Amino acid sequence: MTAKTRRLTEKTVSGLAWTSLAMGSQAVLQLAALVILSRLLPPAQFGLFSAAMVVAGLCAIFYELGVGPAIVQRPELEPRHIRAGFTLSVALSLAVGLLVWLGAPAIASLFRIPDLEPVARIMALAFPLQGISTVAQSLAQRNLRFGWLALVDTAAFAAGYLLVAPALTLLHAGVWALVGAYLAQQTLRAILLLIGQPHAKRPLLEAAATRELLYFGAGFTLARIGNYIAGQGDNLVVGRWLGQQALGFYAHAYQLMATPALMLGQVLDRVLFPAMALVQAEPARLIRAYRGGVFTCALVILPTSMVIFILADEIVLLLLGPAWAGVADPLRILAWAMLFRASYKMSDTIARATGAVYARAWRQALFAAAVIGFSVIGQAWGLGGVACGVFAALAVNFLTMASLSLRLTGMGWADFARAHLPGIVLAILVGVTGALAADWLRAAQAGALLTVAGTAGLGGITGAAALFLRPGFFMGPDGERLLRAVSNVIRPKQLGEVGE
Repeated sequence: MTAKTRRLTEKTVSGLAWTSLAMGSQAVLQLAALVILSRLLPPAQFGLFSAAMVVAGLCAIFYELGVGPAIVQRPELEPRHIRAGFTLSVALSLAVGLLVWLGAPAIASLFRIPDLEPVARIMALAFPLQGISTVAQSLAQRNLRFGWLALVDTAAFAAGYLLVAPALTLLHAGVWALVGAYLAQQTLRAILLLIGQPHAKRPLLEAAATRELLYFGAGFTLARIGNYIAGQGDNLVVGRWLGQQALGFYAHAYQLMATPALMLGQVLDRVLFPAMALVQAEPARLIRAYRGGVFTCALVILPTSMVIFILADEIVLLLLGPAWAGVADPLRILAWAMLFRASYKMSDTIARATGAVYARAWRQALFAAAVIGFSVIGQAWGLGGVACGVFAALAVNFLTMASLSLRLTGMGWADFARAHLPGIVLAILVGVTGALAADWLRAAQAGALLTVAGTAGLGGITGAAALFLRPGFFMGPDGERLLRAVSNVIRPKQLGEVGE
């Protein structure tokens, strides 16, 4: 291993560690906010805010237009690219914010939720804040400042949803407590990014730099539109056909399912995207990174899915309270889709790092069509039907994106399947012991807290025992390679002692 390769590997592993720590902390904060706010606000208020977040997320695609990822991915980045990217991001964010302000009545009509109009207008005020900080965030990613970025995100979320939101809720602000939290989060985040990652901000729209950024950015944006419609199309279907309260239930079910998957997927994506972009011309290293990511997703997510499936009723009762019992059934179904939700991020990362944004785009369009189509069909059977439709759509996307990644890296389907095998076996072991424990605790009327703690605890012990007794099978070459890299970060060796 060369000195350059070793430094990149150690930076990547260090970034994974820092990002995992911060994302784990953020997940704990998100869970705390969910538990607190779910007891202070009714499901209908969360449904209204979820509809507004659908709008905010879609707008983010257009006011960035892929400029940030283009800055991260470019092999050669010059000052003109930075200035052009900043100018584009600011101008587009202002334009999109104005369009939402003016189009708020039409947005509310589309969702059939009249109260959405003022909420959408106020949330649009945050768009320019996100636009002016886009380039700063991208430069920090390109410079592999993963720990700092994660701390910024954690601090901003905590300020918004653990300080501002509860305070406004106690003042009986209703949905405006959540809106205030969103604005506070985006304001603090923009300030920290601009201070911590300074860059040239003098406007420039030089034709060549703009064209170079937008070629990648346009393909990225097409894929992101499809991905976003896929991610929010089910919310649109639920809100339009099943109502505001049902949307509150469904949004919480999806969040509980997606949080572990999204946390792991984002950790891997944030660190591996810039790292893979640096080695995009080295297929062997891309294969190792991709296979290791897929292996990690399966080993972590599949046992977690099994535990959530077994304990859905108790988890909802314990975290959200009896008023949210309608969350349990869709959560139980969506738990089986957690691997698809997490693992496809690895394929997404490979496609962006290698510049295959247009091949990614049509697959995301197919994903969006599948989510909306299957959700519309499923809504006839209520939230459970929508959850089944989303599960099927996530499975389709997982397979189509995997096929793209295998083509880009040259990895075979057999290797892809073998990377999942340890996770599948571990999930079966955890599931069997967890189901037996849950049945016994329920029969003993142990209560939600003891049932969750006992079942999850026994599942964790089972998983740890399996890893200890058969480390060669459950860790494999990918796990061993990761452990060696971690060891090198913790106890650096002399360059001459480090082998491939």
